[in-house]
Amino acid sequence: MEAVLASPVVDQVLGWCLRHLDELVDEVARIAGIPAPTGAEGRRAAYVAERMRQCGLAGVETDPVGNVLGRVLPPAGAGQPRILLAAHLDTVFPEETPLEIRRDGHLLRGPGVGDNAAGLAGLIGAGRLLVELADRLRGEVILAATVGEEGLGNLRGMRALMERYGDTVDYVLALDGTLGGMVRQAVGSRRLRLRVLAEGGHSWGAFGAPSAVHSLCRMVAAIADLPVPSNPKTTYNVGLIRGGTSVNTIAAEAEAVLDLRSLDPRELDRLERRVRRSVAAIAARDGVRVEVELLGERPAGEVPESHPLCQVVRAVHRRLGIQTRVYPSSTDGNIPLAMGIPAVTIGVTVGANGHRVDEYIETRPLARGVAQVVLAVLALQEVPLPQPGRRRSVAG
Repeated sequence: MEAVLASPVVDQVLGWCLRHLDELVDEVARIAGIPAPTGAEGRRAAYVAERMRQCGLAGVETDPVGNVLGRVLPPAGAGQPRILLAAHLDTVFPEETPLEIRRDGHLLRGPGVGDNAAGLAGLIGAGRLLVELADRLRGEVILAATVGEEGLGNLRGMRALMERYGDTVDYVLALDGTLGGMVRQAVGSRRLRLRVLAEGGHSWGAFGAPSAVHSLCRMVAAIADLPVPSNPKTTYNVGLIRGGTSVNTIAAEAEAVLDLRSLDPRELDRLERRVRRSVAAIAARDGVRVEVELLGERPAGEVPESHPLCQVVRAVHRRLGIQTRVYPSSTDGNIPLAMGIPAVTIGVTVGANGHRVDEYIETRPLARGVAQVVLAVLALQEVPLPQPGRRRSVAG
């Protein structure tokens, strides 16, 4: 690792990224201008596939769930380490959202420019440069643009990749978040739908009959009163709620969607059990029926700070003058981490207002962001691989 980061290749990589900065920014803008709501990533996927081919990646394909994959092959054939670079295709914005992407000096503004058009542009840029530097590789680098990372996508794309490659991948680097960030600890989550059913009736004539809306509100209030630990951090949120048919009708149906999270899988299990007991007790008392549906689950996991992968990222950051900030999050990295596969999530630029239509990124840091990815891959070539332990499967 030290040899790579002390060699002229650092200036070579950073110089390439600086020379191609305008192209990287244009790439972000083009990607951000293609709608890609979760579950409908096809148009953006087709663009990324074509760009991978143009950049000289080998074996470009779209897998059965919609992930786009390309490869950089070492000159000596298959070897180690085998590295997976991933960036998610989908956004939180509906298909009809106006995607007006504009430059404003050294800023690029528009929905999804940072989350995750920048990550995808970084993936393509890193792939293009790694093709030129393939003679430095000992193992294959797989580049993947994944589906289903946002919202209720349930990390569908990364789950499929880990089913396919989990036994053979040595490291996973997910491109998402903020430059300088390093996510080595995955926040676990459960998404639940509460559906309350009652007979309903006229608000005057049937007054006193059980109301699905009234009962659901009691359930939400009870959830909001649940105490949770701050360490390990554990949270809940009722993010969606709907129900009823008219102002003068006792509601026969109402539903809410919950997000439960924790750094500790045991606390997450405990919180879900408490939620289920609480809503069942209210349903029995009110004389309504409640159905609890698991919509999605993201497993928790972590790689220790002392792991060579984390140390490589820190060393690359120091060499490029980037301050490392370690924080937990929920990303594509959750799946490999839960399986015992070393993984971190790193960003390629900085910005603000993620998941908002007025999102923006700073364009100049993109050069160091892409250089960081390429140098991490090259530095990992020099790290001795430990004997792999038994890897777990992840349901879903």
